Amino acid sequence: MTDTAFDAPLQTLPLDRLPMDGPELASLIAAKLCHDFISPSGAIVSGLDLLNDPSAQDMRDDAIALITDSAKKMVALVQFCRVAFGAATTAERFTGSELQALVDGVTQGGRATLDWRLEVAEYAKPQARALMNLAYLTIAALPMGGQAVVTARAGAAGLVLEGVAEGARARLKPEAATGLAGQRLTEGLAGQWVQPYWLWLTVQQAGGTLDVETVDGRVVLRATMTS
Repeated sequence: MTDTAFDAPLQTLPLDRLPMDGPELASLIAAKLCHDFISPSGAIVSGLDLLNDPSAQDMRDDAIALITDSAKKMVALVQFCRVAFGAATTAERFTGSELQALVDGVTQGGRATLDWRLEVAEYAKPQARALMNLAYLTIAALPMGGQAVVTARAGAAGLVLEGVAEGARARLKPEAATGLAGQRLTEGLAGQWVQPYWLWLTVQQAGGTLDVETVDGRVVLRATMTS
């Protein structure tokens, strides 16, 4: 959103261009995190219930496997989110391999494959947040499978991050397209909107630009960051 948009009288701005304050954005991110965490945490509780059910002792091994897999998923989600949505870490810089491991932890097992081609060794916190969210959204654009390729390289204007999703039904949901354009959501699901908007905001606050290209079977997200 431009400074002009913020300076204009609010009553003259279209609804999708109204600025979003911090508490509102924080509440939407918190709601998304709760939605993401409920599945593995609920599965852990279900596994514990089976272990404590005298009539289900023949399912003990299944219950332990459910608890183990769900706990690993929960830990992976927490580790991803603490970097992708905040700065809850003492590290000031991250290596490409560290960020790759965090993203792979929450995307592995899906229908699409994710290929990393990182030419940059280290990333500052804003760059790390942008890279992780861009990679996640790139693979999310392939609900029916395909290949996602994420690259990072040093360009003339700064760090260039690019995610290319190619597959038979590669697409962006309308809410995601709205968020990636830096626009407020006026209709649709906020949970599908807030992470794309967070990526746009992260890039924009770092003095960068975010470009999106969509054609049949192909989605490209490209961020250029100066810091």
